[in-house]
Amino acid sequence: MEQAQPLGVQAPRLMLAMNRSPTIRGSEGNGAGRLLSKIKPARRGSRRWLVRYPRAVPLLIFLLTSAVTGVSVYAIERSEAQRERAQLHQTAQGIASALERRADANSAYLRAGAALLASQDTIGAEGFTRFVAELRLDSDYRGADGIGWAPRVSRNRIAAFEQSMAEEIPGGLQVHPALAPGQKYAVPVTFLHPDSVRNRRAIGFDMSSEPVRREAMLEAAKSARPVASGKLVLEQEGQDEEPGFLIYMPVYERGGGTPRLRGYIYSPFNAMNFLGAALRLESPGAFGIRLYDAEKKPGSVLAELPISAPGKMTVEKRLSIANHPWVLEVRASNPDTLSPLSLLTLIFGLLIASLLMVVARLLTQQAVEDQEALAWLEQQNSIRNSLTRELNHRVKNTLANVLSIVALTRRRSKDIDSFAEGLDGRIRALSATHDLLTQSDWGTTPIRLVIEVELAPYAKAGEHQLNLSGPDVELAPNDALSLGLAVHELATNAAKYGALSAPGGKVAVSWYRLSDTLARIEWIEAGGPKVLTGRTRGFGTDLIEKIVAHELGNPVDLRFEEHGVECSLTVPVREPAEFAMRARRKLGD
Repeated sequence: MEQAQPLGVQAPRLMLAMNRSPTIRGSEGNGAGRLLSKIKPARRGSRRWLVRYPRAVPLLIFLLTSAVTGVSVYAIERSEAQRERAQLHQTAQGIASALERRADANSAYLRAGAALLASQDTIGAEGFTRFVAELRLDSDYRGADGIGWAPRVSRNRIAAFEQSMAEEIPGGLQVHPALAPGQKYAVPVTFLHPDSVRNRRAIGFDMSSEPVRREAMLEAAKSARPVASGKLVLEQEGQDEEPGFLIYMPVYERGGGTPRLRGYIYSPFNAMNFLGAALRLESPGAFGIRLYDAEKKPGSVLAELPISAPGKMTVEKRLSIANHPWVLEVRASNPDTLSPLSLLTLIFGLLIASLLMVVARLLTQQAVEDQEALAWLEQQNSIRNSLTRELNHRVKNTLANVLSIVALTRRRSKDIDSFAEGLDGRIRALSATHDLLTQSDWGTTPIRLVIEVELAPYAKAGEHQLNLSGPDVELAPNDALSLGLAVHELATNAAKYGALSAPGGKVAVSWYRLSDTLARIEWIEAGGPKVLTGRTRGFGTDLIEKIVAHELGNPVDLRFEEHGVECSLTVPVREPAEFAMRARRKLGD
């Protein structure tokens, strides 16, 4: 890169590899170091997970103990739930059986009543009263609002029927409501015992005028057996609209030929009273009960016994009440909370888990402290060995660089004076950069400091303009040495033949990041003597293009433009980090 005369002969390559030679291993140190080196493999082989995971192990023990506690609680709760469900099924079955037995008992009385009424030629008030007395209704008939008689009266005989009933019933009887067009007969309530103010409200009511009652009566007449109606409000309820139902039993005339339907003997039931009478036979305990007509749906509830704190567990039973389907729902009264045994197991399990976690934490802390003490002793021995190897490595690299520079300078020098001058400058460049590395404890060194140190002699003259610009970029020690040599050669060449050799010359050095791991340095000269063509290659050119490029691991672009030298270098970037051997153990971390 020199203009007037070459700096030396072609640079040899025999010393290039010396800068990358393997590090010389130091001795293992004193007896303590040898002892640590011997026990190190055994220690690594016996490393316990308590030391490796000092925080995770206590937490894992706590979680495992808690999991065992949770499984135990789950097993207890599942057993309790199975027991409660079995009890709930048993209760529901008992209530369903009680309801069916109560309905069967009432149906039996109606069957007997139908047989007695069928034997009577006429059914009057006095005869019906005697008939009811002969039935001898006992406690099995509880739950019904009484027993009644409703004859089948043709449309053309309604007036005569009302006139005849005026003599039987005080105050008479009036069939209501009026028959609808096309309705052939009426089935009015004629007698209803016991004779009470409440039951008298139903006298004269045509039960065939209402669809639910009519459907049940038709089914009873068709099957000749007791049939319960669907959900309805009894006529005698008045303003109260409590749900109820009726059970009908058809009564036929005796004699030959086709039997003729005379009417129905029936029993009205308030659903809640019926349920209460059935529950006397089966104690429900702390359960909620709900009766549905035919199927479980909104609006079909016949009776309900609510509970204050219902649980989620329910049991449904389908039953037949006088040949009519019902649905019984029984709900557990236990709230959705843990049983006392489960709660006790959970509390003690969590206490034991916490205690084990504390004990494990203390053990892991002690193990970690012991491990750190052993690691500190091992680290001291490693630092001593590392210092020895580091010193050998640095001395060898420096000597290799010096030998390379001496050999190259000697081959390019024409006399002893030029040899001494060239060698002195390059050794001083190495020394200046070496001082920077020493100040940084052979850590990372900024690009700006390396360039400033090499250009410092030219900045003091005041006749030249030096412009340095770029971000903070750190270099590794070997890369800083190589960059120092390159800048020294560029500055020396500029001082002899380029921009720094004439007043007003300018040298601009800028750098920027290419990536997270690479940076580009640009050297541009201007204002100096015109660069001549046909120049010969000198030592500086070979040093930069070969040795420096090899050391930096990236090619160097060196250009001799007419206005001055331009050079682009790509250097590896190192993030600032403390050298491992200088890291200090912090007690208490």
